[in-house]
Amino acid sequence: MTTVAELFLARADDDHPGLRFEDREWSWRQVVSACAARARLLSGLRRPGPFHVGVLLENVPEYLFLLGGAALAGATVVGINPTRRGAELARDVRHTDCQLVVTDTAQRPLLDGLDIGVDPDRVLVADDAGYGGDAVGPGAAPGPGTPPGADTLYLLLFTSGSTGAPKAVRVSQGRMAAQAGVMAAGSGFGPGDVLYNAMPMFHGNALNTCVVPAVASGATLVLRRRFTASGFLPDVRRYGVTYFNYVGRALAYVLATPPAADDADNTLRFGFGTDASPRDISAFKARFGCPIVEGYGSSEGAISMSRVPGTPRQAMGKPPPGTDVVIVDDAGRPCPPADIDPEGRLRNAAAAIGEIVSRDGAARFEGYYANDEADAERTRDGWFWSGDLGYADGEGYFYFAGRKADWLRVDGENFAAAPVERILARFPGVITAVVFPVPDPRTGDQVMAALELGDPAGFDPGAFAAFLAAQPDLGTKWAPRFVRVTDKVPLTGTSKVDKRPLRRQSWKTTDPVWWRPFEERATTTMAFRLLTPADRGALDEQFDAHGRRALLDV
Repeated sequence: MTTVAELFLARADDDHPGLRFEDREWSWRQVVSACAARARLLSGLRRPGPFHVGVLLENVPEYLFLLGGAALAGATVVGINPTRRGAELARDVRHTDCQLVVTDTAQRPLLDGLDIGVDPDRVLVADDAGYGGDAVGPGAAPGPGTPPGADTLYLLLFTSGSTGAPKAVRVSQGRMAAQAGVMAAGSGFGPGDVLYNAMPMFHGNALNTCVVPAVASGATLVLRRRFTASGFLPDVRRYGVTYFNYVGRALAYVLATPPAADDADNTLRFGFGTDASPRDISAFKARFGCPIVEGYGSSEGAISMSRVPGTPRQAMGKPPPGTDVVIVDDAGRPCPPADIDPEGRLRNAAAAIGEIVSRDGAARFEGYYANDEADAERTRDGWFWSGDLGYADGEGYFYFAGRKADWLRVDGENFAAAPVERILARFPGVITAVVFPVPDPRTGDQVMAALELGDPAGFDPGAFAAFLAAQPDLGTKWAPRFVRVTDKVPLTGTSKVDKRPLRRQSWKTTDPVWWRPFEERATTTMAFRLLTPADRGALDEQFDAHGRRALLDV
């Protein structure tokens, strides 16, 4: 199969269960019929220009039907991230030239009052009686027209750059079909499997590692509106789940639920994802009897890595055979191999850590939408520059070392510092707000802010928490975990803010640092307290426990 449309059409006569959601079930034949109806709906509403359809939905069946309908109609799905807010969300829709947006009554208020560049009558509400997604005729094909080809643009997936403006990665039908086929075949998926997706479908992880592989293999797909740790094991047992995907701290959240003697009594065969800590991977297998497979892949499709037999516990793995991936310094010179002690600590971080670069990956990168400057930056000298930091040992195993420049990755979500800085600058008394990533003890990053105040001693943590809760455009992952209060942020020789010493010092500074302990997650109940020497020691112990102490020494 060379296109996603062909993957869906191959299921048109398949009466095996294709989709389960809450108390409902659809056969694959019914799924494809629903997709064909959406294809007709979208085709009938098409206007001249890019055939881009914004989708602002949770993980509901309509999202899958639109993915299939867009594939059949040759449309492009733009996954809109509902964790973004206000002007930032509006910018995403406008930047990608959406001519339609499909949402529902739960998500529709996120668009209220925003200039998204889409006429109100072209914002379709899927659970409204007038939507008409199923009322446009039966059949498994969208009607007359040229079938989409492998190079037809299928998805625009947002990622973040160091400038703060998210970039939309172009994904063709051919690339998605190929990746899904490799995932399905390599995992041995078939009609006897039940694939569980609770990760957001605007994210490449969900589509690449679960949703489209289910279509490719004929496995049953189970959708959960949104991830909840308490609902994970009950869902596994309810639906007979054999596989699940995840990002970030999802495993840690499941492990934090109360254990039971029968936790390993389940149908799970394995899970696949990114950014879990080695300790959580081991603990998950011990508790639930379910092996975890970790992988690394750029949204741009140019670099991937997977764990192979013999991979060290903290490593990401190796690139596929025949690909040319290296770690280079700022001048493009290969970094020396990492010197790693028996405890997993990196002895030569300054020399070994560099950017992860693929010297043959530019050809696999299909580009960003409407962003030639970013394309050129990513493909300098014919190489693909990931923007991620890493190091490699003498055996060729790669290790992740964080995000370059101003990227942050919190709970599997990528975003840039600039939009958060603009919000924090609104807080009364702030002269300069600087946002940067610091390592999370388990995986990914946490948000730290340095606030330059005219009167640092007058900082009111309660007022700051209330201010954050009141900001309508503060993304759900953007609230700082650590806040450094200072009378002067460091500057470069050209009077620009120098974030390097801030990142290096993190919370280990003589300036007062206020923080929210990691157990306190809800932005609506944020409470900051002063970080004490005892807190710093406890943080060091958490990094040691999860094998990430080396990141504190970078």
